[in-house]
Amino acid sequence: MPQETNEKRYGAKKELAEHLRGIVLNLPETPGCYQYLDETGKIIYVGKAKNLKRRVSSYFNKEQQSNKTRLLVTKIRDIRYVVVKTEEDALLLENNLIKRYNCLLYTSPSPRDA
Repeated sequence: MPQETNEKRYGAKKELAEHLRGIVLNLPETPGCYQYLDETGKIIYVGKAKNLKRRVSSYFNKEQQSNKTRLLVTKIRDIRYVVVKTEEDALLLENNLIKRYNCLLYTSPSPRDA
């Protein structure tokens, strides 16, 4: 039984990784906001980006992850995003989303978005 349980967990992890990878690969290279959701569908992180694809994919780059980011990534089960016209619009939307969902986690300026 323990081996079967391990195989199920591995299969679920692989399926989740493929699901998230599919979302990231299809993100546009435009400004916007993104939300990470946990297993219950609760928003656990709100961020903004000048380039959604580049910014969101950076979270899954294992070489550059901090411990905090590694922990966050383990909790991500789905990704939602909203495309906007400008970086300024992304900043305003991020602020509104954080207030609306009372997120404890949100982005700070990143050198990757500079």
